[in-house]
Amino acid sequence: MPAKIRLQRQGRKFQAIYSIVVSDSRAPRDGKFIESLGQYNPNTNPATIILDFNKALEWLQKGAQPTDTCRAILSYKGVLYKKHLLEGVKKGAFDESEAEKRFQAWMTEKEQKIQAKVDQLKAAKDKLQKSLFDEETKIKEARAEEISKKRSELVEKETAAAGDAEEAETAVEATEGTEAEETPAAESVEKVAEAAPAAEAEEAPAEEVPAVKAEEAPAEEAQEVKAEAKEPEAPEEAPAAKAEEAPEVKAEAKESEEEPKKEK
Repeated sequence: MPAKIRLQRQGRKFQAIYSIVVSDSRAPRDGKFIESLGQYNPNTNPATIILDFNKALEWLQKGAQPTDTCRAILSYKGVLYKKHLLEGVKKGAFDESEAEKRFQAWMTEKEQKIQAKVDQLKAAKDKLQKSLFDEETKIKEARAEEISKKRSELVEKETAAAGDAEEAETAVEATEGTEAEETPAAESVEKVAEAAPAAEAEEAPAEEVPAVKAEEAPAEEAQEVKAEAKEPEAPEEAPAAKAEEAPEVKAEAKESEEEPKKEK
């Protein structure tokens, strides 16, 4: 059986990389191999290919058969085209210089295509990053506006609260001033009220007291006796008590009449 150019799996799960090897067709995929030609990493865009060009061309000329994936890799790197040109030289279609010239033109064109693809991918990536950056800036600006609006509202509330506090302080000061102004007036009123009785007390002695004549004293005493006589009488007692008191009153009346006669 001829040798085969194929891939040998390496790397971790979901991040596989492959080695390009020459091995016996009867050997298992990840088994023993004859020679390693390079490495293939499909996880990048474009895929990363490391290949020993001369060794791959030599094994192709010896009759090694590549697998489908390895054939695409060899075609991508120009190994198959180089083999085709060398076969044309052997047949006498053109010389080696012409074959080399055609190969270099193909390689430059291929490199240009690869570079264009790389530039396109890079431009797309930059555009995506720019769009994401613009969206983030818009979001940040919107957040900044909201924050500034909230801050302005808080500042307005604080200023309003400070104004209310100042107004309350001014009102309190005004009330205190009015109370301070009112207290002297109240004190003056109190002083006047205190001074009024004193003045009346001073004026009382100044008033003329009518002289009491010596002759009028007995008349005043008689008036007092009459007033006492006019006082409300005691409640009526039983008839027996009145009968007992009547002789005594008569006796007293007689004694009172006899006394002036004796004095005369």
